[in-house]
Amino acid sequence: MSLLSVDQLSVSIRGDDGVQRELVSAISFAIATGQTMGLVGESGCGKSLTAMAILDLLPKPQAQRSGGKVVFNGSDIAQLSPKALRAIRGHKIAVIFQDPMSALNPVQQIGKQILEVLKLHFPQRTIAAQRARALELLTEVGIPAPTERLNAYPHQLSGGMRQRVMIAMALACEPELLIADEPTTALDVTIQAQIVRLLKKLQAKNGMAMLFITHDLALVSQVSDHIAVMYAGKIVEYGPAKHVFSQPRHPYTQSLLAALPGADHPPKSPLLSLEGQVPSIENMPTGCRFANRCRFAEDICRNTAPISETEDEQRTVACHLWRSITP
Repeated sequence: MSLLSVDQLSVSIRGDDGVQRELVSAISFAIATGQTMGLVGESGCGKSLTAMAILDLLPKPQAQRSGGKVVFNGSDIAQLSPKALRAIRGHKIAVIFQDPMSALNPVQQIGKQILEVLKLHFPQRTIAAQRARALELLTEVGIPAPTERLNAYPHQLSGGMRQRVMIAMALACEPELLIADEPTTALDVTIQAQIVRLLKKLQAKNGMAMLFITHDLALVSQVSDHIAVMYAGKIVEYGPAKHVFSQPRHPYTQSLLAALPGADHPPKSPLLSLEGQVPSIENMPTGCRFANRCRFAEDICRNTAPISETEDEQRTVACHLWRSITP
């Protein structure tokens, strides 16, 4: 049984005109214990909204789950009491947010913020035990001089160090599922690689599952067992990472991979660019949402929304023409 199962999840947001519009449309995926699923797509496609919906942290009443179900460890998140949900958030399911400078409180010391997590979920522990655990966490995520760092403020740490603090806070309760929402945003390439290695090391040590959210295909290929490719609020392709990268089925996935520079790419030659724009939420097409940018699009694509077809037990693709365009 999957640790996390998302079935036909939809999320709607009410605009200034009072109209509810669907930003995330009937997406489905599952994550098994110890496995990593990469959720990849352009900015604004609904990745972070999906993460917030899983934890029932949508900014209500403007945003709400308008359909589908999220099941964690056999329990429907929507059916849990507020007390039961609080026991899951941060404890069984933890989140690393994409901007550590804004996620951390700038006027509180690092140690106080880590201890707050421990006090909330382990109130029976003594202050000394909680402090010892905070030091252990900072050491575990590779922060030097952890005793000194407990008394530091976020602005006194580098971006990479702040992200390590966020990871320490997320892992404080040894969660079963970690949601990493753009965990390497605004970090240079060297620090990105360090953070990815750290997450993989800690995942192997703790046996946790991970939902890795990013727009970076090269990055997600390093950490994911399965990949879901998202476009304009819909998952257009889903499957094992090695198959999605070696045999992409959806034209959008093919375009993303074709835009990546390769070792055989001639120097200074232009990379492939994807023409056109993502459709606006006020003007979503009735057919395929990628049709206006797809070089293979036909009338059926523009007029009829594709449903996700199952190629085998592990792969799905939402495209009318995928059989004829597969390389």
